[in-house]
Amino acid sequence: MNAILFDLDGTLTDPFEGITRSLAYALGRMGREAPPPETLGFAIGPPLRQSLARLLGTDSPEAVERALGHYRERFGEVGLFENAPYEGVAAALAQLRAAGHRLFVATSKPRVYAERIVRRFALEPHFEAVHGCELDGTREDKRELLAHLLPAHGLAAPQAAMVGDRGADMRAARHHGAFAVGVTWGYGTAAELLEGGAQRLLDSPGALAGAFASGA
Repeated sequence: MNAILFDLDGTLTDPFEGITRSLAYALGRMGREAPPPETLGFAIGPPLRQSLARLLGTDSPEAVERALGHYRERFGEVGLFENAPYEGVAAALAQLRAAGHRLFVATSKPRVYAERIVRRFALEPHFEAVHGCELDGTREDKRELLAHLLPAHGLAAPQAAMVGDRGADMRAARHHGAFAVGVTWGYGTAAELLEGGAQRLLDSPGALAGAFASGA
């Protein structure tokens, strides 16, 4: 593969603590009781507006935007750093870069947060660029994000791979004709990844370099 696009949450880093605590804060500010943290894994990866609508039980854009504002009050100051790279990720990225692959981050998280996280955990040197949505939700859909990212860097989708832990990552890859690689150490199940169109599953970050050395 000439280029490898990586999801962030649940693929490069484990953001469980920061996301679940920030969701609980937002729900509290909205006068709602937060469910147990262990039930909130569904909210890690997909666009946050969708998850907040589900948690609030409403499709009201106004309510969702208020909750999102509360979420960002905490996440932007504290939550984004309640996070840690998965063991073996940094070494795998270094190996892939040394092998000549072009590496990019492609996340549904706002770019301004993603860039800070990647920099904080010293992953920045491995990537040519970090791509995410805008704060207003532009390119929140991973298919739209890839439609922007690929031509922006002169990438041909058939020579690119998307690595992620959710079905949306796989669907976006297949939509554009990129190779879909699902990882099972994050928050999506193998069944979700395969249903989304995963063409290969990896069980640990240590398997990344070998997978792409063999042509993925």
